[in-house]
Amino acid sequence: MGTRDRLVESALRLLETHGLEALNARRLGAEIGASTMVVYSHFGGMAGLYEALARESFTRLARFLRESPSSADPVADLLVQAMIYRRFALADPHRYHLMFGVSAPGAGPLIDRAPATDGGLGTLAEVNAAFGEVVETVRRCMGADRLRRDDPVSTTGQMWSLLHGYMMLELAGVFGDGAKGMLRVFAPAAINLLVGLGGEREATEHSALAAIPRFEQLQAAIPPEAGRPATGPEQPAARRGRRPRIG
Repeated sequence: MGTRDRLVESALRLLETHGLEALNARRLGAEIGASTMVVYSHFGGMAGLYEALARESFTRLARFLRESPSSADPVADLLVQAMIYRRFALADPHRYHLMFGVSAPGAGPLIDRAPATDGGLGTLAEVNAAFGEVVETVRRCMGADRLRRDDPVSTTGQMWSLLHGYMMLELAGVFGDGAKGMLRVFAPAAINLLVGLGGEREATEHSALAAIPRFEQLQAAIPPEAGRPATGPEQPAARRGRRPRIG
């Protein structure tokens, strides 16, 4: 592993365990046995390092989402991906906030604000790679007539907007501990959005219920390095008995 990659790995580890305040050139240099200048020579400064961390984090998110297999129910697949995204965010909230420039003062936007011109969700290649995984699932939903045939990128953007807004509130502690907010807030909102996008309500609700046990089975098999769930905040435990009503 080269010096640049070692710096990224060390920075992500410090970010996860100590938060953004632990990231400084002196400490990172000490972590890998180098001088303070190593951050500037490889990234041009801390802003460049923040961007590198964001790019690497989106790359890991893409790998995380890719662990979700396709099934005969593409709407359930889509909702499983939403739960995987949540798990990724909960595993390391500091990393999640950094990915969207929320916790990097002075660094500027980490995602280019220019409009996408290549059919992607943005201009950062790593963002498009991560959410390209979801775009393909949305295309399958449309191909199966589970959603209205429309621009799959725009539809994915709507789903992402809902999920990201929800995650910012959950990470802020608005919904308390556990998966209560996911079941009582996000799931009904996602169903309403999917119905508004052309889904049939009863079938969509059935898919939402089917997604829960599928995610529970999947999360045990997802490599821990994808989202670091073992050291992150609470993760939804396997449920027993009757499933809660969604909506």
